[in-house]
Amino acid sequence: MNNLEAQHTMHHDPAIDSREFRSALGLYASGITVIAGHDGREAIGFTCQSFHSVSMDPPLISFSVMRSSSSYPRIRETGKFSVNVLTRNQQSISNQFARKGVDKWDGVEWSMLPSQNPAIDGALLLLDCKIANEHRAGDHSIVIGQVMKIYPSNHQEKEPLLYFNGEYRHLGSMTATMK
Repeated sequence: MNNLEAQHTMHHDPAIDSREFRSALGLYASGITVIAGHDGREAIGFTCQSFHSVSMDPPLISFSVMRSSSSYPRIRETGKFSVNVLTRNQQSISNQFARKGVDKWDGVEWSMLPSQNPAIDGALLLLDCKIANEHRAGDHSIVIGQVMKIYPSNHQEKEPLLYFNGEYRHLGSMTATMK
């Protein structure tokens, strides 16, 4: 076993502490999204950090949501949702949609897409999706969405809101590294 292998040896402890696991995964930087829907009565949404691309053909994305979520079952019933990728200036929106028991849309400017999914004004990117599949995975559900329409931002100077090591972060430099 070389030094690198020794540093990354798998631990097979079935009793991994959930706080330790969350802290470890916090070392993976990610963007912040709001997953949103409309049930015909009101807009619904929640902050989601676990968002990923899955397939280019067909265009599929995924997100993970706690099975105890009160928002996602209402979105699931509609069969569709929007992904709102937040900008560095939308940290307060991320915080608001992460709370329970409040009007998450209070003070948030948004509009309705033709599909009747909510679009948060000023988002870096909007994806209009339909639910393609869902899988139970521990205390979460993994939702696969088929992207039906892409609404990119008109402002290329916008930066994404990032989350790393338990804190919001911003890009330090917009300079691309060499390929």
